[in-house]
Amino acid sequence: MDIMDTIKKQIEENPIILYMKGSPNAPQCGFSQRATQAIMACGQRFAYVDILSNPDIRTNLPKYANWPTFPQLWVNGELVGGCDIITEMYENGELKTLIDSVDIESSDNNS
Repeated sequence: MDIMDTIKKQIEENPIILYMKGSPNAPQCGFSQRATQAIMACGQRFAYVDILSNPDIRTNLPKYANWPTFPQLWVNGELVGGCDIITEMYENGELKTLIDSVDIESSDNNS
């Protein structure tokens, strides 16, 4: 499967997915740590992809998303944004509202 197809499939199959450095329990950069903490505080399960152990995704996701930095949060197939946007949305309550609107029952995947 082409890497762009893999990315598309991950985003389609996971209602909430975070592309990050490391894992939620062991983030490998401060931006990924802040993003993960905000998402976890919303109380829903989410999938993640460690871009450090997936160099093809790390290289190609910015082209796919037209977004140059990591982490990247995707909800219902749409790019929400990176750390600053995630943090701002969390602080003003928008992130929880968005995440609560997702049907998590259809996703229990970790990519």
